[in-house]
Amino acid sequence: MVLGAAARVASVGCRRLVCSSSHASPLLVSSSQCRQMSMDAQSVSEKLRSSGLLRTQGLIGGKWIDSYDKTTIKVNNPATGEIVADVACMGVKETNDAIASSYEAFQSWSRRTAGERSKVLRRWFDLLVAHKEELGQLITLEQGKPLKEAIGEVAYGASFIEYYAEEAKRVYGDIIPPNSSDRRLLVLKQPIGVVGAITPWNFPLAMITRKVGPALASGCTVVVKPSELTPLTALAAAELALQAGVPPGALNVVMGNAPEIGDALLASPQVRKITFTGSTAVGKKLMAAAAPTVKKVSLELGGNAPSIIFDDADLDVAVKGTLAAKFRNSGQTCVCANRVLVQDGIYDKFAEAFSEAVQKLEVGDGFKEGATQGPLINDAAIQKVESFVQDAVSKGAKVLLGGKKHSLGMTFYEPTVIRDVTSNMIMSKEEIFGPVAPLIRFKTEEDAIRIANDTIAGLAAYIFTNSVQRSWRVSEALEYGLVGVNEGIISTEVAPFGGVKQSGLGREGSKYGMDEYHEIKYICMGDMNRQ
Repeated sequence: MVLGAAARVASVGCRRLVCSSSHASPLLVSSSQCRQMSMDAQSVSEKLRSSGLLRTQGLIGGKWIDSYDKTTIKVNNPATGEIVADVACMGVKETNDAIASSYEAFQSWSRRTAGERSKVLRRWFDLLVAHKEELGQLITLEQGKPLKEAIGEVAYGASFIEYYAEEAKRVYGDIIPPNSSDRRLLVLKQPIGVVGAITPWNFPLAMITRKVGPALASGCTVVVKPSELTPLTALAAAELALQAGVPPGALNVVMGNAPEIGDALLASPQVRKITFTGSTAVGKKLMAAAAPTVKKVSLELGGNAPSIIFDDADLDVAVKGTLAAKFRNSGQTCVCANRVLVQDGIYDKFAEAFSEAVQKLEVGDGFKEGATQGPLINDAAIQKVESFVQDAVSKGAKVLLGGKKHSLGMTFYEPTVIRDVTSNMIMSKEEIFGPVAPLIRFKTEEDAIRIANDTIAGLAAYIFTNSVQRSWRVSEALEYGLVGVNEGIISTEVAPFGGVKQSGLGREGSKYGMDEYHEIKYICMGDMNRQ
């Protein structure tokens, strides 16, 4: 199947077996990365297990179950390579049962009042917040980001559940003035049905809640396929959803064999919508594979975000904003500043000040006090970053800071600043997804806009200027779905998130995010003049 091939490509370089059974086709895992957990990590794991939040089974129809053939996948800590857990490796059979469970649950969940659904979501939000430390620890264990940042993700992820608990009660239709006196014309918004949600590893909680929140609020039911790299956070969130009163089947979680799960979701006529966050290459294949059953599709795909520093920018604001936009999650977000465009008059000053700020970033295990930069997710990520840097240097770019693997080993990479980057270098064209900031020089406002828009991507962009007029002109001219002006962290539950061009379709977050989970029905009532 189309998705199967795409998922296999996307998984190259993972640290674990896809399935541990003899009949599966495993990805290779290095023996040095199969060490048992250290005592510190083990104590955290044991506390999580005793709390009931370290789940290793899938969730189907409100029940925690093993894979039908009892196979498992290993979840590793990217900071150490240690095994965190073995979780069920599910496939097509489990996914089809999850779809059937969601389809059955839809009949009753969609008929609940908006107020009833709102109360359930509010309870889920309260539980997520109450367990933010445990969820943050899970994120750090399986994804690697620093604990403080991980707990921040929990707050961010929970905010979508709170917002859509409120928004559930604000789904309005229309009454249209009729074209004839004996007619009445109405428009209803109705839940689309069963949703297949495919989520990435870089935000193991927030990318799920941003999809599941509006889906459940709308009256839809959901089958979630989290990344096989980070399934534990998804399972913990699902456990809390059950405790909050989300009924059996309204939320199912299956993980393991990504090609089989994805193909089952795409093939089923009972799944009426696919929502996906991930690479542009896989998103295109998903879109094509959804065509035979004409599913509604929303895609949040790759980016190539410019951060544009104009001569009139406040230097401190520009450095702080670009630092946040570039190095959040060690550069592993789709809205990270992938290119730093700096105007001639401020280029050298910015390069110096920015390098000084980057040098202060502390790299380390996410559980280490003070660490602000964790590891990259796997060996493939390190190899990609290294190849991009080598390409740039070979074509004349100069490394101001970093530019190599960190002495900590594993998948740690030094925060890096490179100057004199040009458009013929790979890092100007493709998403780095690592802690490397390329500095690109430009002369005029028109140059900046041209360089920024010279990409197939169009997700996020950032502008730093003290001119209100310029900020308005450039914001309008940039071909991006999100624009931050003098700010590097712009995503919020109350604003729409999504891209243009090949960065995706649809929006998540805000009131607009609800529209992705509704069908619009027009009702024409005739013979209304009869007495």
